Amino acid sequence: MSLLKVMDLKVSYGGIEALKGISFEVEKGSIVTLIGANGAGKSTTLRAISGLVPVKSGTITYDGNVINGQSPQKIVAEGICMVPEGRRVFPNLTVLENLKIGAYLRKDDLTADIDHVYRLFPRLKERHWQLAGTLSGGEQQMLAVGRALMMRPKILMMDEPSLGLAPLVIRDIFRIIQTLHEEGITILLVEQNANAALKIADFAFVLETGFLGMQGTGAQLLNDPGIKAAYLGTAKA
Repeated sequence: MSLLKVMDLKVSYGGIEALKGISFEVEKGSIVTLIGANGAGKSTTLRAISGLVPVKSGTITYDGNVINGQSPQKIVAEGICMVPEGRRVFPNLTVLENLKIGAYLRKDDLTADIDHVYRLFPRLKERHWQLAGTLSGGEQQMLAVGRALMMRPKILMMDEPSLGLAPLVIRDIFRIIQTLHEEGITILLVEQNANAALKIADFAFVLETGFLGMQGTGAQLLNDPGIKAAYLGTAKA
């Protein structure tokens, strides 16, 4: 069953058309990844779904309801949360304060959710009174993920979660993505580390300057000679 459906989506920045009519679906409980070069429209896609940029035309349907034009706050409240590119933690607030801000729309007790984040990321528990700006890049990425989880998302959208991180930290981040998937969270992943993303993806789409190109299971794209040459750093067979 499709939890998220994007149909003929077009987004423009001034006179530049960033998305030129893309269509795709995200099945409930799946990991779907969007790969592509810089400027292909991957981040714009997530921002349009989140309500952060206006949609020129097309429809975005979530859980059977069209969400075009809804405010970002309402979209978050309905269960679509994003981990933004570049972490964007609040540097002058503590780890714990950052997590609580992630739940700003909630009025119930947060204790169980904070404990859940700390189980996923023990380092955050160790540093819960530390200012977020003093954390390492990997720890800030963990905090950004944990902050999004505080709203109990049904769909977690992640924009370049491995960007600028060391290989061992990247491995930990992708392990957490798989853990969240096992917990039943649907994940829409934008990632330039195509090799890592395709290895965990149920389905994948390639964005090429505003258009959708190839698509298939993660395994199919991982083994496609054209994808290997363009995104995985290996020559065509």
